[in-house]
Amino acid sequence: MTPDTVVFYSLSRKFLETEEDIPPQAQQVMYYSLAIGHHVGVIDCLKSVLECPLDGFKQWIARIAPGEARRKLDGVLKWGEIAIDVSHIRLLAPALELAQSGLEGEARDWNAQLYALLRAIEAEPMMYLLVRTR
Repeated sequence: MTPDTVVFYSLSRKFLETEEDIPPQAQQVMYYSLAIGHHVGVIDCLKSVLECPLDGFKQWIARIAPGEARRKLDGVLKWGEIAIDVSHIRLLAPALELAQSGLEGEARDWNAQLYALLRAIEAEPMMYLLVRTR
């Protein structure tokens, strides 16, 4: 099946399969492990926060100036999936800001929504986006 949609998923919460089995004195170790990225038995819950038709997505990112930010977003088309986390904000946010004035209609809305999601990640660095074709 050929993909026809690009979906941005946001981390909504994390949980351990055995959360209730963790004694209170070990919970700080668990939270520390989550913070440094060790995902032993951790399940990330993702929710859809933005959907674009594939053709609309292609037209939108074609309006972003050539460079690393556009290449990052083009990765969805090349690999079918990318992750956007706090390390990508300095790359993507300026490019989205620059593109905003040249966009119209849905592309302008999508651009503004992605920019707002980047700001949310900046405020909560454990949050990330998973972007997939579907």
